[in-house]
Amino acid sequence: TGLFLPVVALRFMSRFLLVILVALFAGDAVASEASWGNLRAMLTRPVNRTRLLLAKVESAGLMALIATALIGITGLIAGTITFGWHPLNLPLPGAAFHQSTGHIVGNLALASGYVLWSLAAYAALSFMVSTMTDSPAAAVFAGVGLYIVSQILNNISSLDPISSVFPTHYADAWTSLFEGSGPTGDMLRGTLLMIPYVLIFGTYAWWHFRRKDVLS
Repeated sequence: TGLFLPVVALRFMSRFLLVILVALFAGDAVASEASWGNLRAMLTRPVNRTRLLLAKVESAGLMALIATALIGITGLIAGTITFGWHPLNLPLPGAAFHQSTGHIVGNLALASGYVLWSLAAYAALSFMVSTMTDSPAAAVFAGVGLYIVSQILNNISSLDPISSVFPTHYADAWTSLFEGSGPTGDMLRGTLLMIPYVLIFGTYAWWHFRRKDVLS
């Protein structure tokens, strides 16, 4: 069924390319304004720094949401044209595997939301660095670097006792939605894992930017 093509696309994109896009949106948010010399002019207007940061977070989040949604939408269109729009029925040994069209589409929406939120740690770090530097590239590399380091550490067997704190540990938990088991405890743990990363990086970004001497 073509309904599973966006699932494959989401799995492929979430492994690296979507990470770069989300880090790019967040890392470019404030640093690009500083590099172009616009930041001081923006702050001379009656707009306080907290409001500016919130606006930048909202714009970066909206673009990340659109990018993630486009993966599922274009995958559905291409898959339907190529393979058709029909439920999945597989005669597996011992039991038949069946998922209706509505069930697959609903799980795809839930999986897209989970994938987007699972990238929040890298976006938050990129945004934090964006408030500290005039180089958007440095902010983007910080978020992507966190992802790469987390992937490496998560695959070292000797670190298994603490691997659950790495942001990539539960990144693929959403695949259970398409294996017949539905949402799992790992999806819940992966959702909760992002909260401290976002709070720590986001709070420091706000604290630093509120006290930053804007020269550009």
